[in-house]
Amino acid sequence: MELRQLQYAIQIAIERNFSRAAEKLHIAQPSLSQQLSKLEKELGVLLFQRSTSSVELTHAGSLFVEKSQQILDLVEQLKKEMEDISQMKKGRLIVGSMPITGSTILPYVVPAFQAAYPEIEVSLVEETSFNLETLTSSGQTDISLLSLPLRDDSLYYETLLEEEIVLAVHPQHPLASRSDPIHLGELKQEPFIALKNGQGFRKLTTQLCQQAGISPNIVFESSNMETIQSLVAAGMGIAFVPFLISKRSRSELAPTYLHLEGHPTRTLVIAYRKGRYISKAAEAFIATMKQIMDARS
Repeated sequence: MELRQLQYAIQIAIERNFSRAAEKLHIAQPSLSQQLSKLEKELGVLLFQRSTSSVELTHAGSLFVEKSQQILDLVEQLKKEMEDISQMKKGRLIVGSMPITGSTILPYVVPAFQAAYPEIEVSLVEETSFNLETLTSSGQTDISLLSLPLRDDSLYYETLLEEEIVLAVHPQHPLASRSDPIHLGELKQEPFIALKNGQGFRKLTTQLCQQAGISPNIVFESSNMETIQSLVAAGMGIAFVPFLISKRSRSELAPTYLHLEGHPTRTLVIAYRKGRYISKAAEAFIATMKQIMDARS
């Protein structure tokens, strides 16, 4: 059994198609089929049930793919540990981020990190919080920027900052001239604009309303916070917005931002899988983030 055969089985399981898997692996499809047959013969079990229209994992295949992913992850961690021991400066760091967090934090952190460590390649993965937790748990990102609460118990986190949540309204909205914080109960009849389901901030929006005893009337959804702010500025509704996002809004078509009563916050964290080896590059990236956030707070 070879490590490449484990990679082949994992890719086939992901694609559920030999042609697509071969393309992603950059090998010929006959070679991929031959390697899988060789592996199944060695193991004495069928890993995939083939038909003319689909490729499905068998029970043995599901177990094999799960264990193979763990093995490859351990191999990757071992490589990183050996690189650190030999004090190699070159390396690669995979950083996951939610879209709204990445747009406000990473533009400051990544340039500073690359200036200090020019030979370390930083790859960014932008996903919804739900998908990002899965990627982080499976070792497909080294570290990820997420917000509490985390649903995955296999993740460990370090707090990065507490970020206030503010209310975005149209500049001519009746509330726009208010100087005192807005009580959430006042928003009962308001049309809301929110992020799509699957994003952490959407869940937080719902929770804030539920705590105030109101059910938000969501009239528009978007996967982009900039779009949400533009819709608010166009008078299509109101929205909750992270404070750092509100500070970046400088366009002529911009909402008015108001404080909410109680000054609710969200907790941004740096997450990684429990028990996973944290490379020196990852530690340096975390330290850079904390330093920059402390300076900007």
